[in-house]
Amino acid sequence: MGFVRGQEVKVILDAPLKDPIEYHIMGYDISLRRKEAEMIVVMTREEAEAITGAEETTLVDTHDIIEYAVGSKHKHITVGLVGNPNSGKTSLFNTLCGRSEHVGNYSGVTVDAKRGKLKYHDYTIEITDLPGTYALSAYSPEEVYVRRHIVENTPDVIVNTVVASNLERNLYLTTELIDMSPKMVIALNMYDELERGGAKFDHEALSEMIGVPMIPVVAPSGMGIEQLLDSVIAVHENSDSRVRHIHVGYGAVIEEHLEPLNSDMRLHRDELTAHFPPRYYALKLIEGDKEVSALLKSSPHYERWTKMAERARISIEEALDEDLEAALADRKYGFISGALKETFVAAEHRRDTWSDKLDAIVTHRIWGFPIFFALMWFMFYATFSLGAYPQEWIDMGVGWLYDTVRGMMAEGPLRDMITDGVISGVGSVLVFLPNIMILYLFISFLEDSGYLARAAFIMDKVMHRMGVHGKSFIPMVMGFGCNVPAVMACRTIECRTSRLITIMVVPFMSCSARLPIYMMIVGTFFAAHAGTVLFLLYLLGIAMAVISARLMRRFMFREQEAPFVMELSPYRMPTLMTTLRHMWSKCAQYLRKMGGLILIASIIVWLLSYYPRPKYDNNDTDAPTYELSYMGYLGQLCNPVFEPMDMEWQATVALISGIPAKEIVVSTMNVLYAQPGDDAPTTDDELSHDVSARIAGSMSTATAVAFLIFALLYLPCIATIMAIASELNWRWAVGSALYNTAIAWLMAWIAFHLTQWIV
Repeated sequence: MGFVRGQEVKVILDAPLKDPIEYHIMGYDISLRRKEAEMIVVMTREEAEAITGAEETTLVDTHDIIEYAVGSKHKHITVGLVGNPNSGKTSLFNTLCGRSEHVGNYSGVTVDAKRGKLKYHDYTIEITDLPGTYALSAYSPEEVYVRRHIVENTPDVIVNTVVASNLERNLYLTTELIDMSPKMVIALNMYDELERGGAKFDHEALSEMIGVPMIPVVAPSGMGIEQLLDSVIAVHENSDSRVRHIHVGYGAVIEEHLEPLNSDMRLHRDELTAHFPPRYYALKLIEGDKEVSALLKSSPHYERWTKMAERARISIEEALDEDLEAALADRKYGFISGALKETFVAAEHRRDTWSDKLDAIVTHRIWGFPIFFALMWFMFYATFSLGAYPQEWIDMGVGWLYDTVRGMMAEGPLRDMITDGVISGVGSVLVFLPNIMILYLFISFLEDSGYLARAAFIMDKVMHRMGVHGKSFIPMVMGFGCNVPAVMACRTIECRTSRLITIMVVPFMSCSARLPIYMMIVGTFFAAHAGTVLFLLYLLGIAMAVISARLMRRFMFREQEAPFVMELSPYRMPTLMTTLRHMWSKCAQYLRKMGGLILIASIIVWLLSYYPRPKYDNNDTDAPTYELSYMGYLGQLCNPVFEPMDMEWQATVALISGIPAKEIVVSTMNVLYAQPGDDAPTTDDELSHDVSARIAGSMSTATAVAFLIFALLYLPCIATIMAIASELNWRWAVGSALYNTAIAWLMAWIAFHLTQWIV
């Protein structure tokens, strides 16, 4: 009809009711309804000039400017990366965009959309890595999120990642995408696993059969990446001969009752949004999909369609004597099975692979738990013992910088602020970077190898006794790294009550930000048994999460749990580069926090502890001033709360300062336990030794235990509280902060008296 790229369109007139509209294009006068016209992209000269900008100052003619802008705009392709959890989406995204997003070998790593760009053959391709999902219904938050993204952002091309070695399960999502009828390319990821297993797959034949190009790829090695991008461009340009639209057949009974509603919706297509074909809307209305119902609610024929859909649903279920959702799933798998029967020859299935043999050990009903706890203990032991060596080197470097700056600058407040505030405050946190790196190295390896999915499997019964889902274990372990992504990872839990309970107990998981606090206190009081003490602290956090979850399930949420279904993907040996990249990305966040929040907090703490400066007689220049500073007043004001545990005001202030970020506790203690008027250290590491000695002198062993437990359990950092508010609401976020702090005080008080009695 002439509505092709680059042609000029003129509006001639509106109908009396403003619909339809008459257009003039290529010598023809054409009438279009507004709904149909919305499907055509129109560009004005002003929009074209905004796109061309200063690139082509020689263009003056309107037609030339628009033609250039249309060409430039068409070279920009938006791609939505859609696939099952653990299908290698994020790994493919990293390979395409050169990003270093975390790639984990269990479901639920991608809990939000990530975006990246690449240049390829004069095209700018913008890729969005969407959360992993098994379907596109409205059952889980991921399913809703992915479908809303397709509706609201309308990617030019969908890249559907499919695990080549597990086609039948992965292609179920493909059938749902075929119903939606987007432009699509299938990336047959991990194709090397299919070939190693001895299976035979004619992917070209299946491409022709379903009308979607299928490209074998191996994301980590880059195999097939160029062919995938070529196919994306070809599909975008409508030049791939394999592309055609097909319907997934649902059998005579379903099709018979689907067609009347489909036909009626086709007649009133102007009432439908342009995102999906009428057949898809009709099918989802019959399924009772709430999201689609909300999209169509404003249609004049909505009531009529919902009645037709309800009648169709009842008739189908009566005729088939089964639930509609089960019937549709059965037909989709039948479609997949029929297609694979002609194109795929499976390898002989063996149950004696090395993955099966390893599973027999790590998931053993007797040995599974000891192996898990032994790995956890070794992780914390290595974190302390191996990290001690580079920790000493960094400590020496901080001491040298302290000496150098103090020797170069004239005596006064500026020198004190830079040395005692900035260098001591930030340096006291920096020295624990090696320990953070080792912790993340272990967590990354366990995630990427697939062991954590097995840990969730063996812990399911424990989780069930807690009153939550087996999937809750993964966010809780992620909380050892950082509570914020752990809270967000709870989106993968389908059951609402389990998701809510898990979010509320995640802050009891001891995040890496608390590790510097433990290292300082444990290294001072329990150096001989540091690994064991660290392990017991983390174990206490888990125990409090278990108790809290059980209480919430008992008194607040009595709903029955959804069944535990979680994929146990094959073990994979993580590549060194992937593991190191994941570790470094987390450590880089730690360093950025030191250069921002912790630096500012250290300066503020120093200023509040340095001022006001009382005037003393000349013979009394060494009199202490911290107690009379603003920080001293604050500490003494709050100290009655911690007096039952025999804490001094410095420790009280340090705990309060940890509310924005837990690492600030260490820098605050380092500032407050340094004495005003101290001479510069005479050796490189004398500064940290002096502070440790003063901490040891100000606390008993019982007080140190109480301090550690309070630091472990009290309210999470501001970022975690905001994450809880985002996932639930502010009422739950505030409740979490108050509950955690109350539990922390109670457990610290009990531990103080128990330790006094034992020691």
